[in-house]
Amino acid sequence: MSAYIQNFKRFQPLLQELVSRDIKIKYRRSVLGVLWTLLNPLFMMIVLSVVFSNLFKYNMDNFPLYVMSGQVIFNFYSDATTSSMSSIIGSASLIKKIYVPKYLFVISRVFSSFINLMASFTAFILVMIVLRTELHWTMFLVPIPLFMLVVFSLGIGLILSAITVKFRDIMHLYSVFITALMYLTPVIYPMSLLPGLVRVVVQINPITNYLQMFRDVMLYNNLPSVQGILLGLAEAAIAMVVGLYVFYKNQDGFILNL
Repeated sequence: MSAYIQNFKRFQPLLQELVSRDIKIKYRRSVLGVLWTLLNPLFMMIVLSVVFSNLFKYNMDNFPLYVMSGQVIFNFYSDATTSSMSSIIGSASLIKKIYVPKYLFVISRVFSSFINLMASFTAFILVMIVLRTELHWTMFLVPIPLFMLVVFSLGIGLILSAITVKFRDIMHLYSVFITALMYLTPVIYPMSLLPGLVRVVVQINPITNYLQMFRDVMLYNNLPSVQGILLGLAEAAIAMVVGLYVFYKNQDGFILNL
């Protein structure tokens, strides 16, 4: 284990360069650049709030913040896992030339998505202030669900990146899966509207648990439940262990399929 830690420290400057590269590539030739990370959730919040609060008559307190909080969490998971999926394939030229711990490419994609998450989170706080929403002390507990979400997303990203090297069709299938997953996550609708069986399916979704904890501490002044924390830790740990196993089991064969 100490050898892995020392190896990670040795390549830490490279990881920083990879994260910087990912951010620059994402916003290259964009007039507003990183500012889109703030504007995108704001625009989507306005559109979804107008549609769902008027067309579907969702009468909820702070519905715009309810929608935006769902976007902040789900968009991070979607961006982190989708970008991780192509991290090895996209770095084929570097992998073929020199030795680099291949997991760094996955970590860099998740870290760059985390930077975008922090920008979106900042926009979320600003909207709370503009809407004069009461700020609670439980907001200081927000690192709990965010940390578990990042670990969970990294684990899924490791799995996807390893499988996609050999099976490129996964990229197309996963885009469909992400769309379906969004509707199985309470991003734009309240859980109370769901019938029994559908509610069970949505509750099983790991993103739902992280989102509920995020909303509890940010909007409702509630402490995360012990059950929710334990479940979230278990889901993150399982995803990470499986992700590391699948990645290390397949990484030696990457070079043959790039």
